Amino acid sequence: MTMHKSVHVSVDAMIEDLRTLVEIESPSRDLDALKASAKAVAAVVESRLGGHAALVESEAGPHVHWSGGGEPKVLILGHHDTVFPLGTLERRPFKIEDGRATGPGVFDMLGGLVQAVHGVATLDDWSGVEILVTADEEVGSRSSRALIEERALACGAVLVPEASADGGALKTGRKGCGTFWVTVAGRASHAGLEPEAGVNALIEAAHLVLEIAALGRPEIGTTVTPTVATAGTLENVVPAEAVVTVDVRVETAGEKERIEAAFAALAPHVAGAEISVEGAVGRPPMPESASVELFALAQRLLPGLVGTAVGGGSDGNFTAALGVPTLDGLGAVGGGAHADHEYLVVDAMAERANLIAGLVHAIQNP
Repeated sequence: MTMHKSVHVSVDAMIEDLRTLVEIESPSRDLDALKASAKAVAAVVESRLGGHAALVESEAGPHVHWSGGGEPKVLILGHHDTVFPLGTLERRPFKIEDGRATGPGVFDMLGGLVQAVHGVATLDDWSGVEILVTADEEVGSRSSRALIEERALACGAVLVPEASADGGALKTGRKGCGTFWVTVAGRASHAGLEPEAGVNALIEAAHLVLEIAALGRPEIGTTVTPTVATAGTLENVVPAEAVVTVDVRVETAGEKERIEAAFAALAPHVAGAEISVEGAVGRPPMPESASVELFALAQRLLPGLVGTAVGGGSDGNFTAALGVPTLDGLGAVGGGAHADHEYLVVDAMAERANLIAGLVHAIQNP
């Protein structure tokens, strides 16, 4: 195996491309915004790497796919949708200050995309390299999962330039994660004249929230967290419906099965109430075993680099679950993902771009 030698990467050029992507807001599910964002991502890829970056249409918005040609060997996997609503840019414009870049999406994960593209651009040979940038990672990857899995299996190795963990650590394992929606159907009645004639969906939901929260086993990494609840229409009406949204994280396939079975078995506590459940642990766990070989390569390229398992999921969960070697957290060094204080450390951009380049080169030349 030949190892890639670090080369000069223009930080100014990376910042230019990062500004371009950040200033085209791309909230998940906003199809018009995502179309504009996908075109911008494709333009950046084409300007730095040449060739054609295809827009793959989907119900969630366009995904972007680029290939350097030749036999597929490595997939660089990311997303261009962000969690921030339109208008965030006006309140939090892109800027560079005190060595940090700020603006919606700089850390999760537009900075990582830019670094990956510029890293690949330093290589003499792009054959076997594919880049896939999806439009719906932040909302479950339902429209992109099949494409992700297809290209991961074809390539045989996956590099995910998602935001790094604390201190720049790579993400060598991730929990499986999913969302459940529990809907309670009751019966409305006048809360003052005849409350007994109703079936109170809110009371049923209260029972269920406690039962659902008790499913967690944090000592083995399973968290079950009710996050949103809605019920009722007016203050003098017995609620006829309630909906509880639940976030679930698990470390093992066995826990995924246990949790899904427990939600399916939920039964009403209030006479006359009916329960329906939607959802699943849609992202399987990403076991640390999936990253062992690639992480060893990364440590050879950047001695002192550390890895850690994290609770959040990514599209790397899907590829790792297929048995495809996957290394995550290769993107921006910074912090504040999904928060107003989100930032990217500018001084780390060149090093991370070279890390991606080195990994691609090593995979190309085993």
